[in-house]
Amino acid sequence: MSAAAPNALARALRGFFAEFLPGARGVSPHTVRSYRDALVLFLRFLAADRGRPVVALDLGDIEPDRVLAFLDHLEKVRGNGTATRNVRLAAVHAFARYVAMCEPEHLATSQRVLAVPFKRAPVRAVDYLEGDEFQAMLGATDRTTPEGRRDYTLLLTLFNTGARVQELLDLRPIDLQLERPLQVRLVGKGRKERHCPLWPTTAAALRALVAETGLEAGATGRLFRNRRAEPLTRFGVRYLLRTYAQKAQASVPSLARKRVHPHTLRHTAAVHLLQSGVDLVSISHWLGHASIETTNRYAAVDLATKRAAVAKAGPLGDPAPELASWRSDASILAWLEAL
Repeated sequence: MSAAAPNALARALRGFFAEFLPGARGVSPHTVRSYRDALVLFLRFLAADRGRPVVALDLGDIEPDRVLAFLDHLEKVRGNGTATRNVRLAAVHAFARYVAMCEPEHLATSQRVLAVPFKRAPVRAVDYLEGDEFQAMLGATDRTTPEGRRDYTLLLTLFNTGARVQELLDLRPIDLQLERPLQVRLVGKGRKERHCPLWPTTAAALRALVAETGLEAGATGRLFRNRRAEPLTRFGVRYLLRTYAQKAQASVPSLARKRVHPHTLRHTAAVHLLQSGVDLVSISHWLGHASIETTNRYAAVDLATKRAAVAKAGPLGDPAPELASWRSDASILAWLEAL
């Protein structure tokens, strides 16, 4: 008995993942995997909801009310937050747009699926570390061991570059220029490349790590690896950061109140650059932001600058010395009155 021919859903899924995303859209493998995971969850939900196996589903089963039910399932059953819910919906939307393009008979349903809205989420305060907090985490690494030296270099590189965690994990020796001018090549969202300058301390730590791992300067293997010589994962980096934050709490108790994750060091790098007088446009390019509006939020979270502004302004009813002297300068007042 021959196998049944692929139905419209199977053909659309194959075209979407094998051709459209990597070819026409040119998205990164990380984005492909994210879309894959979302659609696998959606198809499993649909199969359970319809009471038949996944292979028996077709495009007609993907309806707006089922998409809404799936999103509700993510939040209430799987315990996902609003951000994860919206990421899953973005994948469903992307597939619906592809179906509308390639399967015109399903255009009306695809448009209704695309009308399912993203859920608004409360905007969380940006987490970042103060200078003493980051230094305490660096000091918590045991640089007498290979893992400790790797982790010290990882922390330094995250802070120096403000890289996203996947950008860091994708780093290879060939991406490093450890002779002047010191810099690193990062590949970000949408496969956009940018070059980030390195501080001499960071370059020295990276140079030592490359030598210790036995990789050639032009090697294309991943630089940050675990004990089994396998590439570190995002979950591994998150675990390491939590571990060092907990260790550093003994010397800097304020770390106990911070959520320390890979993006925390990205935020820390941005705030550090801002406090050092770097303009927002340069910070935007440094971090690889698509829009400077994304970078603008760091101007609102820079507590050091806010404290300086409060100190400079003084309390209400207590004029600054220069303002008080201006008000009492009779010659200036007489000149103004004569205008």
